[in-house]
Formats: sequence, structure tokens, C-alpha cells
Amino acid sequence: MKSRTICLASLAVLSACTTMPPKNPENICQIFREKDDWYQATLSSARRWGVPIAVQMAIINQESSFVADAQPPRPLILGFIPWFRASSAYGYPQAKDETWADYQQKAGNGWADREDFADSCDFVAWYCATSNRKLGIPTSDTTNLYLTYHEGLGGYQRNSFLSKQWLMNTAQKVHQRALRYDAQLASCRQELEQKN
Repeated sequence: MKSRTICLASLAVLSACTTMPPKNPENICQIFREKDDWYQATLSSARRWGVPIAVQMAIINQESSFVADAQPPRPLILGFIPWFRASSAYGYPQAKDETWADYQQKAGNGWADREDFADSCDFVAWYCATSNRKLGIPTSDTTNLYLTYHEGLGGYQRNSFLSKQWLMNTAQKVHQRALRYDAQLASCRQELEQKN
């Protein structure tokens, strides 16, 4: 009985350490009021890479729903045996191992962690800035930035997304969310600036 109590207490402590996603992920002002260090993280990334806050947040929302340790589900063999995940995508940005390692090296952020929100914002903004620099996609063009983010630079150049109507629909959804976030942010930016 005593060991069971210790185990339950340990689980409670561990779950308290896990960053919970925001209560209202569709309202950027409420997100930043709840997560008081997230605005500064996105602002720093926007200043460093020139990618708007609304674009960063819309992509992260789509990729992980703001879940710090998100990862693709494990497929089941015979309906009950867990198999290998289809991808190494992980964390807030759902970045794959090789792309994350590339970012760590090229952005000079060797200690970056995909479960850290500030590092994840910096990664998303860096990737979008890379798409801008290499492919000429404007940093405000959320639709094409998301298609590049999902398909990779090479996949985007090969128009791999044209055969994926679901992905094109998703990119439009991300674009619409970025527009909403941007409009919402305009109404609370002054308040957020005063707090930071």
C-alpha cells in the first residue's frame, strides 16, 4: 500500500512538470496570457528570422496542437502489437531528427530541445526563413510556407503537394488560422508588450 502511494505521488509530480497545452488554442491573446513566456519566445524568433508570430503559432498549432512531447502514433500489428513509428517527428514543431540536427548546426543552437517552446519557435521561424531564402516564398505566405514545412524544400520544388488534396486543404486551414491569430494579436499586442 505504501509503495502504491509513493508511485501515485511520483506520477502526480511528473504530470505537474509536463507543460499542458493552452486551454483555448484558437485565441492567440488567451494563449499568451496563459503562457506568459510564449509571447517573448515568438517575438524573439520573429526578430531573429523575420517570420511573423502568427505564422509560427499557426504552424505549431497544426503540427502538435501545442503538445510538448507530441509524436506520430505507433501502428499496431495484429491489432495489438505496437510497431515502429512512421516518422521521427517529435515535440512542438514535429521536427524530424535529421532536420532538427540540421537546425542545431546551422542556427548555432546545439542545445535546442523540441520540447522547449522557445527552441521550437526558433526552429519553425528558421525553417520558414530558409524557405524564403532558398525558394523565394514570402515570410507572410503561410500556405506555401506550410507546404514547404510539410514536404521539405525538395518536395515543394517537385510540387509533391499537388497530388495531396488533403495537404492543400490543411495548408489553407493553417493560412486562415494565421490570419485570425494576426488579427487577434493586433488587439492585445500593447498589453503583451507592457507585460514583457
